[in-house]
Amino acid sequence: MTSTFAAAPSATSRTEADPAVTDPVRVGIGGLSFAEVVRVARRDAPIELTPDALDEMARSAGVIAALASDTRPHYGVSTGFGALASKQIPFERRTQLQRSLVRSHAAGSGPEVEREVVRALMLLRLSTLATGRTGVRPVVAQTYAAVLNAGITPIVREYGSLGCSGDLAPLAHCALALMGEGDVRDVAGAVVPASVALRAEGIAPLELVEKEGLSLINGTDGMLGMLVLALTDLRRLVTTADLAAAMSVEGLRGVDSVFAADLQELRPHPGQRDSAANIRAVLDGSELLARPDGFARVQDAYSLRCAPQVHGGVRDTIDHAARVAERELSAAVDNPAVTIDGRVESNGNFHGAPIAYVLDFLAIVSADLASMSERRTDRFLDVARNHGLNAFLADDPGVDSGHMIAQYTQAAIVSELKRLGVPASVDSIPSSAMQEDHVSMGWSAARKLRRAVDGLSRVLAIELLTAARALDMRAPLRPGPVSSAVVAQLRTAVAAPGEDRYLAPEISAAHGMVVDGTLLDAARGAGGVLV
Repeated sequence: MTSTFAAAPSATSRTEADPAVTDPVRVGIGGLSFAEVVRVARRDAPIELTPDALDEMARSAGVIAALASDTRPHYGVSTGFGALASKQIPFERRTQLQRSLVRSHAAGSGPEVEREVVRALMLLRLSTLATGRTGVRPVVAQTYAAVLNAGITPIVREYGSLGCSGDLAPLAHCALALMGEGDVRDVAGAVVPASVALRAEGIAPLELVEKEGLSLINGTDGMLGMLVLALTDLRRLVTTADLAAAMSVEGLRGVDSVFAADLQELRPHPGQRDSAANIRAVLDGSELLARPDGFARVQDAYSLRCAPQVHGGVRDTIDHAARVAERELSAAVDNPAVTIDGRVESNGNFHGAPIAYVLDFLAIVSADLASMSERRTDRFLDVARNHGLNAFLADDPGVDSGHMIAQYTQAAIVSELKRLGVPASVDSIPSSAMQEDHVSMGWSAARKLRRAVDGLSRVLAIELLTAARALDMRAPLRPGPVSSAVVAQLRTAVAAPGEDRYLAPEISAAHGMVVDGTLLDAARGAGGVLV
């Protein structure tokens, strides 16, 4: 699943009537919100630097300028970097020091990183610069904002960050582009030299001075950007999982009493409460939950009965990760930092551990959410467990295979998600001659989380497709209004049950409706108050 990421909207998708695109995101000393990051990363919203940010940057840049001729060593100003921090750099070579740092650290390798990730990374680096705690001149931030506003995207490679001392290689590729070096994608998506792209937009390449090269590459911005994007997607997907679970309960003629609010209150986890409420909202008014006389089944399998507990645990994990991300969004991550009272102090704020841990945690719960979804799908296909439906939901079992192989696809993805759930943050490979002897691997945790989120969305799409087929096969009994609306929406792109047909396009269509929220919109439009 390494190449299955959803494509981000391009710059050409802007519409004048959409304020989410046309209203500028103001970048200042107070940090950014999730929504602002997503607007810039995915919607190409324009950026404005606030006057207070420009003033604070000018003030702290003056602090660095005053140190430029100091005979005492100052890390990032008059010394080498990493294990070379004890090397004193002559005054006349200190601007070369910054250029050399960026060029040498732009050492990424592997596949190209997605445009939305690079834009999120750049915006978050700009946000740290705008705090005034890095000591860079306002022109550095203004150039960064101009590149983002022009839709220029530096080419960043998959490998090169250990998640400590910042996302060094990814950020260095972005800094290199500001200098007019390396390759970028222009607003049309073509690969061109950075110098050509800057010239076309009237942007002057940066001439770096003391500390500026270091400040451009020393942050957790890549892993944080991917965390924000993943959290945005996972909030939608966990609600989609509630919808899918409820439709599966209906399609399997399950027991709905287990979702009662008073039962959920006996274990007062907020996520469990919310997921159970969503499931109740979908099941409301369903004819499929009515019990015939003498019906003996009093409880369902765990994948149905325990959905609120598992989905709720995912919700609570998302909330925890979001709190970590919110703190980081207001942080100034650089080393050394210029303090408010004008000191220049070394620190360890660049270490990615807090972000890496929650990235790994989210990959774990994504795998488990998908695993439960696959188990519900599998129940539909087995005549011993599907309570009266055809084998594999086939039109003519034997001649037709129905959704047999759709479940195989789910199983393959779930198996991959379990591998992606293995934490990256428990690993550490020392670097820089043992100066950087413990690293977070947060960038790697973020990269695998993106694959996990993509896989989860595909697993849920197959469950919804299967549940909708089963609900149609239960006619003349009718599902509730919410499920009926979701099935109707699916039927705009996927035909009703019948003989076997080419299944991949139907899975793709359902997946698109999961990713863009169309199915959730249909559910909400039918009265489902889904959170």
